[in-house]
This record gives sequence, C-alpha cells and structure tokens, in this order.
Amino acid sequence: MMSLRDRRVQYETAGLERHDLCDDPVEQWHRWYDDAVEAEVAEPNAMTVATGAADGIPDARVVLAKEVDQRGIVFYTNYMSEKSRQLQHHAAAAAVFAWLDLHRQVRVRGLVEKVSETECDEYFASRPRESQIGAWASPQSQVIADRAFLEQRVVQFSEQFAHEPVLRPPTWGGWRLIPTQFEFWQGRPSRLHDRFRYRLLEAEQKWVIERLAP
Repeated sequence: MMSLRDRRVQYETAGLERHDLCDDPVEQWHRWYDDAVEAEVAEPNAMTVATGAADGIPDARVVLAKEVDQRGIVFYTNYMSEKSRQLQHHAAAAAVFAWLDLHRQVRVRGLVEKVSETECDEYFASRPRESQIGAWASPQSQVIADRAFLEQRVVQFSEQFAHEPVLRPPTWGGWRLIPTQFEFWQGRPSRLHDRFRYRLLEAEQKWVIERLAP
C-alpha cells in the first residue's frame, strides 16, 4: 500500500491568470461552480464551514450552500446545533469549496448573520417532506441513546403532521456568510499553483484582486 507521504498527483492544468478572472468574486464563483456542474463533480455546492469553538479550537464540517449571491452564501441548519451556537457566540466563519476533479478550490472568509424568517419559511417549504420531518425529529448535535430514538421521533412527527403541511421548526433556519475575502486556487504542475485573493475594501465597497504565492 502506498504511504501517505508518497501519494502525489501532478496537476496538469492550463493555470489561471488575472485576465481570466471576473472583477466580481461572486460572478467568478458562479463561473467555476458551473464548470463543476458541467464536469459532474459530486455535490458541487458542498462547502466546509469552519467556526470558532468556545475552547478556542476551530471546528469544521461540510454543509450544502443553498444560495450564493451578492448578499452572501446561505446554508441551513438547526439553530440549536453546535455550529449555530458557535456562530451566535462569534459571528464569523470561513468556508472552502473543493472541486478536486478540476484541481480547484475557493476559500471564503467573512461575518455571518441569520437568514430572514420569510426566506427560511420559503426554503423549508421547498424541501422534501421526509427532510421536513427529519428537521423536527433530530435534536441536532445532542447526545442520543440510539438510532431507535430518532426513528421513534420520525413516527411521532409524521403522525403529528399527517393531515397538514409540515411547518418549519422554530429552531431551524439559515445562516448567511457575508464575504470579506475570496481566494480562488487553481492547481498547477510542480506545486506552483495559481492563487488570487479578492479583498473587500469596506469603506469603498470595492474588491481588490491580488496574486498570492503558492
């Protein structure tokens, strides 16, 4: 078996130049996202979200981005989950989209805010009924005795909403990551990768684009 230290992939890609980039990072993200969809990358909207835990140790997990626009990047979760408690304590986060089939990644940093109740209701209503029931059944991040506990709660809430629409739980909703930085990374041969950072000048509401050393 090949050891981890001996495992290498040579990134044979055309690379990335400043003139390849859109002036707006959200537009550039959508361009790369469309490429990932066309290449049939698995879960192209998956992103790793990192938050700060109370003990000072960073925490990270993969979630699905459900909106990416000029207002920010939205994902949904339980407001009683560990990540939500961390975001309520420290309203900032970082995220990474990794499209490894294309030798690309996008890093994002910024502040966070809760998504409006109206937007949360609209998105929750669009979800499959089984996922809606699951949002009620799971006390996310809490210790539970066994799988049977969840299955019993699924039955409980399925019966409760048997003859009516499943309403959004008050503890379930969305977070919006409002970027202050984007970094677009393109793999290149010999580990001399291309990296470009978009940095927001808040006073001017203008993005500055800088090339970074790999």
